[in-house]
Amino acid sequence: MIAAGSTGELFGGEDRLASFERLLLPHQNAAYNLARWLTRNDQDAEDMVQEAYLRALKSFDGFLGTDGRPWLLTIVRNTCYTWLKRNKPNKLDKVLEDEDIHTVEDDGFNPETLLQKSLESQLLKQALEELPPEFREVLIMRELEGLSYREIADVAGLALGTVMSRLARARKRLQECLAGSAEQGARSTT
Repeated sequence: MIAAGSTGELFGGEDRLASFERLLLPHQNAAYNLARWLTRNDQDAEDMVQEAYLRALKSFDGFLGTDGRPWLLTIVRNTCYTWLKRNKPNKLDKVLEDEDIHTVEDDGFNPETLLQKSLESQLLKQALEELPPEFREVLIMRELEGLSYREIADVAGLALGTVMSRLARARKRLQECLAGSAEQGARSTT
């Protein structure tokens, strides 16, 4: 734990640690979400988020913004990719070379509807897992975390046009994967 007296500079009347906590701690779920989809493992995601927060704390003096979420997610993303390169180099290289939710009406506790929702959720999760990381990350940041195209571009270090094209490709691949799963499911029931 960092002692209050050792936090150094003041940020608008707050000490460094209080400012860090106010700006970055509310985004733990977003950080975990992104790390989970990039690492594909709960425990690894928790480790990456912890490492990212440590890196963020060390670099916090250089943070000049007012919205900590994009800055934190950039650190999470970089931490995950660094870890993946170190620990799963062949898998990451192969995936990176491959560059070339709907709503269901709620029928209450209808078992058939609940089963259908569960199957659809599993299919969606599986389809997302199959996407290459560069497509999965932009899709997660946009659709699950609600980041703007500009924020995604800043987090991922990409041009705005690249974000837009990756999102379009990711959505197309996701749609193709889900359509293929639905087609396969229809064949297996007949």
